[in-house]
Amino acid sequence: MLQVLEGIPTQCVAKQDKSTTGHVWSIFLAPGQIVNAARKLYEAEYSLEDVLALDVEEGFLVLYHFNRWTIDERVTLRVFVSKDNPTVPSIAPIFHGAEWHERETRDFHGVNFEGNPNLVPLLMPAEDVDVHPLIKTAKVRKSVKDILSLGEVISCNKEIEELFAEAEAEEASDA
Repeated sequence: MLQVLEGIPTQCVAKQDKSTTGHVWSIFLAPGQIVNAARKLYEAEYSLEDVLALDVEEGFLVLYHFNRWTIDERVTLRVFVSKDNPTVPSIAPIFHGAEWHERETRDFHGVNFEGNPNLVPLLMPAEDVDVHPLIKTAKVRKSVKDILSLGEVISCNKEIEELFAEAEAEEASDA
């Protein structure tokens, strides 16, 4: 897997326990790297399963799930975007099915996918209605570290490492 994304700057790469997470690799990327990563996965014959977002304290975590039919190696690409400017480049020009997933994610979370050729409401009533039903209130929003585990870290930058460090320390003290 790591060879597929060779040359793409990553923020964190971690091997996952497929029996508990459903995927083999978790890779955090900066928003500007998602198109390059998607292109490399496409060239390696991965299929896009879905695109979704999680509303967490740190912003929106946009998730992209990919898999291959020939090798069961499900990959999750993760991209943080701020609540102030929830924008990520569209991968619809590479994976045409992403257009639908990006539209749904925009409807429900308000994340914009720059370059999506048809970013009109898919499930919400109208373009001029600024309602995103899956945005949480601050009272119920959780930190990403409370809902995700990094897994077996292969490489990680300081920012992502620190984000999860507190949760890992708590897990170690509970053991």
